[in-house]
Amino acid sequence: MAADSFIPVIDISPYLAGTPEGKRQVAAEVARAGTEVGFFLITGHGVDPGLIEQVETVSRDFFDRPLDEKMALRITGEPGAVGYSAVGDIALAYTRGKVAPFDLNESFQIAKVGVAGDEYFNQPTARGLVPANRWPAHPENFRDVWERYYLRMGALATDLMRLCALALDLPENHFDDKIDRHISRLTARLYPAQTEAPLPGQLRAAEHTDYGTVTILKPTETPGGGLQVADADGHWHDVPVIQDAFIINLGDCMALWTNDRWRSALHRVANPPEAARGIRRSSIVFFHHANHDAVIECLPTCGTAKYPAMPMSEYYVMKRTQQRMAREKAKAA
Repeated sequence: MAADSFIPVIDISPYLAGTPEGKRQVAAEVARAGTEVGFFLITGHGVDPGLIEQVETVSRDFFDRPLDEKMALRITGEPGAVGYSAVGDIALAYTRGKVAPFDLNESFQIAKVGVAGDEYFNQPTARGLVPANRWPAHPENFRDVWERYYLRMGALATDLMRLCALALDLPENHFDDKIDRHISRLTARLYPAQTEAPLPGQLRAAEHTDYGTVTILKPTETPGGGLQVADADGHWHDVPVIQDAFIINLGDCMALWTNDRWRSALHRVANPPEAARGIRRSSIVFFHHANHDAVIECLPTCGTAKYPAMPMSEYYVMKRTQQRMAREKAKAA
């Protein structure tokens, strides 16, 4: 494990202030983080701390509900469905086509909000990526809080994608028409206290990369058993938790768009040290995805393309197929 000033912390308030100097400064920091790390923390983002506290509270309350209530919302279909996943249901190693023990967490996920009656999201290439959300009855304000948080994270992701455009020497609005009807996911994860030793190779979340553009993570601050990111040499670094900061990581689509100029870094959630095994951990994660029909192809400032152009929906289905095949292989073993 490496000692850590590896993950940069970027104050984005100069960008949000809108001055040319502020935008250049923050874009340069994002460019460096994208090339060298693939992860960074942001402060000065302007998200209401009260909204963050609300989404963390209702999510904890949901996970504290009786198991049969949660299991009524359990995901039983193909990867990409939404709802509740119990401990034992998910192995993120599958997303890389690898077989590994299940991850030691439970989760709840929703897809795009506010799509009812919009034919754009009813197209064949979108339909399987935007399933109807299922909501818990308790706590009663769960849906309201989650929908407001989803919309706020979508707005923050737009700011981040505009920053990415500037950092890649593109017009600030380059990605706007590729993300204006994004199909992002919002997930809460609870990492329970570990009352038994993990299986060999078993983690709170196995090493993986994210599919999409940017991921916006708000973790709770607990000792040990946290998020770690691999550098280019395969060494693991602890990602710090800073009050009021979000952790940002770049996903596979940004690596493809930038022709691997930017990193979609491997990351994982480690098991806690023995002294902290009785402490649970949670996080709220917004996985930002481009429009289902956005074309992922080498950007004009990123050299000669190494990869064929591909609609986002096609890439997403390819990753889900890889995940399903790994799951079937694990069941057969």
